[in-house]
Amino acid sequence: MSTIAKVAARAGVSPTTVSHVINHADRVSQALREKVQAAIQELGYVPNPQAQSLRTGRTNLIAMLIPDIRNPFYPELVKTAQSELEAAGLDMLIFNTDVPGGRSQEHGREYLRQIRNRRIDGLIVGDFALHGMHDALVGLEMPTVFIGDLPNQAVDNLKIDDFGGGYQMGRYLAEKGHTRIAHVTGPSFFAEAMARAAGFEEGLRDAGVEPISDLRFEGTYLGPSGEAAVKWLLEKQAHALPTAIFFANFLMASAGLAEFYDRGLSVPQDMAVAVFGDQPQLEYVRPRLTRVGNVPAELARRATEMLLERLTGRYEGAPRSEVVPCILHPFDTA
Repeated sequence: MSTIAKVAARAGVSPTTVSHVINHADRVSQALREKVQAAIQELGYVPNPQAQSLRTGRTNLIAMLIPDIRNPFYPELVKTAQSELEAAGLDMLIFNTDVPGGRSQEHGREYLRQIRNRRIDGLIVGDFALHGMHDALVGLEMPTVFIGDLPNQAVDNLKIDDFGGGYQMGRYLAEKGHTRIAHVTGPSFFAEAMARAAGFEEGLRDAGVEPISDLRFEGTYLGPSGEAAVKWLLEKQAHALPTAIFFANFLMASAGLAEFYDRGLSVPQDMAVAVFGDQPQLEYVRPRLTRVGNVPAELARRATEMLLERLTGRYEGAPRSEVVPCILHPFDTA
């Protein structure tokens, strides 16, 4: 088995120099680093993570809390964050608080307890994973980045421009000539959902179209509510169907499309469909949907960048708040 001593002997340096190359490369000249790294490769030496943790006081573990692993948005978020952290030599632990299961706060409290006890180096929180528990982030003694709307601004946070994205879609649909537009919102107790809805309605008004309250349906962000919304629309508005419908997320839109198909309605001939979201899965939905949003990967990249800035000491100031803009992707389906 290779050891630091063997690497040092092969490279012709002291064990302390090898340790510096592994843990504090900036303290060693480039020539010495190259000699030691060559010896490490030749001997196949792998540093002991437990020993490194004792020396540095760090575990090189980052935790990520997400609310619903079944929602395609979050695996994409996790995938990108994991890749970015791996490139920085960090590992990730993933905790799913299972918001749809109805025990999210119980899970959130337990997972935060585990994270503290494991001496995790940093934390990334995916919006609704700590819904109603934002105060738990106050005084959290580790670098943390929250993805979503964080009212108390306790830690670094970034969110997508929900209002701006909704506004773009409202204005776009109105300018395409739609005047009767159904709107399937997210839950009213989510600030992000209401921001999307408010932006959408303001976009309609600024383009000369008044939103119709009878065509607004409050969904849950889950697939079944998209199906329920279409059933409700076809039953309650059969005498005067709208010409377009805007779903507040991908899961509701995909279920709504299936229900339109089962009911014999064609998209976009009978109903134009638009969605808030930009998950990669939308590239494979046919007919293609007009959408607005930003890819989860963009949020994950910036979140990990903010976290690494904290971990490396490149930023030590007050909690930052950033807004990621939405991009409109129009297609003939709207």
